[in-house]
Amino acid sequence: MNIGQASSASGVSAKMIRYYESIGLIRAPSRTESNYRVYGSDEVHVLRFVKRARTLGFSVEETATLLSLWQDKSRASAEVKDIATGHIAALETKINELQGMVNTLTHLAHCCGGDNRPDCPILDDLAGETISMKGH
Repeated sequence: MNIGQASSASGVSAKMIRYYESIGLIRAPSRTESNYRVYGSDEVHVLRFVKRARTLGFSVEETATLLSLWQDKSRASAEVKDIATGHIAALETKINELQGMVNTLTHLAHCCGGDNRPDCPILDDLAGETISMKGH
């Protein structure tokens, strides 16, 4: 199949397929005499693996490591679990950071009158001024 068909079959855009090939994440497939890429079911399976890993938030580097481990039938599952648990910890940290942002913005939005006056605690906070300085 050509790159468009591989893209449809894997859910990875042709642009991303080319990118993954250019950075060495996936192997470039064989080419026809007219220099068109030719993908088979194995390449599509690898593309689906990469797409799933990226959808779960793994970095390109982590995805490369996971792909290598997936292709190594003598691997220890402990290596894979270590990568996954490290990623879980990073996601939990990010979730906490995002929740902190939501809490701060919720508080600032609550303190903002949202009327025609120019006073705005949200902009004051962004400018480094405290809400108490404005009497809110």
